[in-house]
Amino acid sequence: MLKTLTRVALISFLLAFATFASAVFASDEDKPYSLLDIYSQALAHDPTLASALSANQAAQEIIEQGKALYRPTVNFSADANAVATDIRYLNATTPPGQSNFETYKYGVDMRQPIYRKQNLVQIDQSKTQVSQADKQLHLSQQDLILRVTQSYFEVLIAQDKIDLIGAQKAAILSQLNQANANFEVGSATITDVNEAQARFDLIVAQEIAATNEHQIAKRAVQAITGEFPQKLATVKANIKASQLGQSMDKWLEVAAQNNLNIQIQQDAVKFSEQEVDRLSAGHLPTLDAVASYNYSYANGSASVFSSGNELKTGAIGLQLQIPLYQGGAISSRVRQAALNQQKAKDDVEIARRNTELETQRAYLNLSTSIAQVKAYEQALTSSQSQVDSTKLGYEVGVRTSVDVLNAQQQLFSAKRDLLQARYNYLVNIIRLKAASGVVAEVDLADINQQLVLVSP
Repeated sequence: MLKTLTRVALISFLLAFATFASAVFASDEDKPYSLLDIYSQALAHDPTLASALSANQAAQEIIEQGKALYRPTVNFSADANAVATDIRYLNATTPPGQSNFETYKYGVDMRQPIYRKQNLVQIDQSKTQVSQADKQLHLSQQDLILRVTQSYFEVLIAQDKIDLIGAQKAAILSQLNQANANFEVGSATITDVNEAQARFDLIVAQEIAATNEHQIAKRAVQAITGEFPQKLATVKANIKASQLGQSMDKWLEVAAQNNLNIQIQQDAVKFSEQEVDRLSAGHLPTLDAVASYNYSYANGSASVFSSGNELKTGAIGLQLQIPLYQGGAISSRVRQAALNQQKAKDDVEIARRNTELETQRAYLNLSTSIAQVKAYEQALTSSQSQVDSTKLGYEVGVRTSVDVLNAQQQLFSAKRDLLQARYNYLVNIIRLKAASGVVAEVDLADINQQLVLVSP
């Protein structure tokens, strides 16, 4: 009896817990993910950003490697040998002999660079490389902001397309049912029925394609965040597209100063200049401080007149090396580095022109999207009025069902175009700032305020 009561209590507890957990999970599932939520997931799980971060951390070690070029190097060596000799002297008065003995030796060598121009230049090169790596990481962070924004609104576009197609499908189905009813009573022709049926079949096919696009868009978000998004916050219906506060020329100035692609290529030019100096230093003398200590011991020797020896040697001094002729290799490397330097300068010009083009494109696209939002808002109002008047005309017999379907099609197209224009407006803000090199997380926060963060 006690076991039965215990089992009943346990089952009751599990059922209560399951009910509570379901309510909690349901509330979590109902809450839409905002743009900042998706960005937070991307920061933690995006493999592209993780790769850039690892590359940046690895590049930081270049500084230590550069410093090591002017630090002392110390080497220890040791060896032990077993020696067997069989000696025969040419002087007949000295008898031949054989011997077996061991030798032991160890030593320490130290070298401290005093003057090596190429090492000094290489230290500066390491700083340039780290500067490039830092800019590459920052560029990857900016790229993540852009990729998250684009993928987020691609999902919303696909979702709105499904919703609009669903509403359009319901309207066409209503029109189809009405056409069938009118045809049965003789107040409509079979043409009206066929037209409505054809529109319905087409919208079903479009719904299938839109559902597929929606799934692909969600998979794109999953590729960045590592999680499949269930529900995303939509854009507020009363969003207003603000006019651009700065001219295109001003944005081009900002891009020229802040675009990271240009700065990375400028660092490449600086590195190539340093490479010319480093290779040119191959003609210069080098001066090192050297020191060594060696100890050797042998308990025998090849000579029959010696039983062994022990030797300790210490030395300290300076070593000067003056390169006289290396077969022309140094001069050839210098010429090659000079040509690579010119290429790096050409790459800066390429980056600058590409930045100008991307900034101009983003500026014009943003300007167009602002104008489109206002135009589509007016078009939506006009399309709604057209649908209302066409339905009224159909009821009094001056309009056909085809006219109603066409008006409804135009209305849904206007709704779709308006939503897409609003999304393009928000995305183009990020694109323009990304092209000019000033995009930051605060820009995502501004866009996030334009979203409906609570489920209706």
